[in-house]
Amino acid sequence: MKNKNTIIDIAKQTIIEESKAIANLINFVDDDFTKTVNYILTSKGRVIVTGIGKSANIATKIVATLNSTGTPAIFMHAADAIHGDLGNIQKNDTVICISKSGNTPEIKVLVPLIKNYGNKIVAITGNIDSYLGKNADFVLNSYVEKEACPNNLAPTSSTTAQLVIGDALAVCLLEKNNFSSKDFAKYHPGGALGKKLYLRVHDLISNNELPIVAPTTPIKDVIIEISKKRLGTTAVLENNKIVGIITDGDLRRMLKDNTDISALLAKDIMGKKPKTISVDAMAIQALETMENNNITQILVEDGTKYVGVVHLHDLLKEGIF
Repeated sequence: MKNKNTIIDIAKQTIIEESKAIANLINFVDDDFTKTVNYILTSKGRVIVTGIGKSANIATKIVATLNSTGTPAIFMHAADAIHGDLGNIQKNDTVICISKSGNTPEIKVLVPLIKNYGNKIVAITGNIDSYLGKNADFVLNSYVEKEACPNNLAPTSSTTAQLVIGDALAVCLLEKNNFSSKDFAKYHPGGALGKKLYLRVHDLISNNELPIVAPTTPIKDVIIEISKKRLGTTAVLENNKIVGIITDGDLRRMLKDNTDISALLAKDIMGKKPKTISVDAMAIQALETMENNNITQILVEDGTKYVGVVHLHDLLKEGIF
């Protein structure tokens, strides 16, 4: 078994080798990259991404990234394509072929078939002089000097380079399509990232109780209200306006400082000028306000009307925190 330091050194060296390979890709971004982006932008079809072996695995990730950022894409395995899946390719689709060598048997069979269909081919390859490189309409160079694998065999740096080229392509398309955070939320409605972009405060308080006391409410009744509504707090209202807030923490501090609470009223222990947030604000804004003020609840208003409480647990439940 290798010792700990040797394992750490190997891990670091792998990261260094791959980072160098990625950095070198800058030198290969040329007019073909621009032409590829512009062609896809003006195309009426989808993007078909294909490959064989590890390149096929990279293709599936690129497809996922394109779809999630507004560019319709599907994956087609190169081996399956020549055994019936060519029907996936429609008239206006753009086909991206990924291959390190550009000379694999499946690619050599697949490329002329695609060209016979009249579709444009984009090559992501580490060998621009290969069969794929010479027969593609656009070539995106993913050349790496060597793999991170010490035997220079296992696809490591090369597949990372392919992935980075795909990410660069997706981001260019995203920006040129003016793909916004609202669009991102539309494509990710079930995830935490999407929720940060579309979930609003009114969505969080819909099932919460509405704890309310008056400034003259006896402390005993304040404790009952907070316990009953189970939000760890209550708003203090006067003439239907928020004038204060009482939290579990306020009650604990009161009990610590007073042996007799029978004469105390809500106004004696309430925090004045509490933080509030609009019912139409984004849920992420509620979280930011809580974090910035070191609080776990915030009162919600619709205009000047008190309408609820957002608790940190509400945000946790939605996966936003």
